Amino acid sequence: MSGRGAGGGAGRVAGIAYAALVYAFVYLPVGVLVLFSFQGGRFPILPFDGPSLKWYRQVLGDDDLTTAMLNSLGVALVSSTLAVALGFLAAWGLARFALPAKGLQRALLTAPLTVSYLIIGLGLLILFNTLGVPRSLVTIGIGHAVINAPLCFAIVYSQMGDHQANIERAASDLGASE
Repeated sequence: MSGRGAGGGAGRVAGIAYAALVYAFVYLPVGVLVLFSFQGGRFPILPFDGPSLKWYRQVLGDDDLTTAMLNSLGVALVSSTLAVALGFLAAWGLARFALPAKGLQRALLTAPLTVSYLIIGLGLLILFNTLGVPRSLVTIGIGHAVINAPLCFAIVYSQMGDHQANIERAASDLGASE
């Protein structure tokens, strides 16, 4: 006996239909926005005027907007790399080594996840102003790394638990090197 009721097939179809509706609800507005971004008209309304790259030319032709976009990409790349590196190193250290007060350290590393980003940002602004550090892309990158590092830590640490150590022991038993 498979344990499924008589309505197992209907339940599966209903689940798939529900998932399709959820995905459509989430992604359809984005798809419509992208579609209308290629319209030559001033407003994103039907009827579709035909394909045009007019708006992309205007955005990419604006030096201030292009500079802001490149600054955002640079800050995102650097701060994400820093946050992932710090989060990984903290997770690896807590998962692999016997450290004193490991639970307290883990709690302190994940505590910023419970605080509003606005509060963290204001705290960093006050700190930077007190230290006399001028606002710049570097301080913005530091702020983003501070906000994202606890999340990176939590995600990586969740995958470095005892089960990962067991996998490493099993690999070692099968002849894998350190």
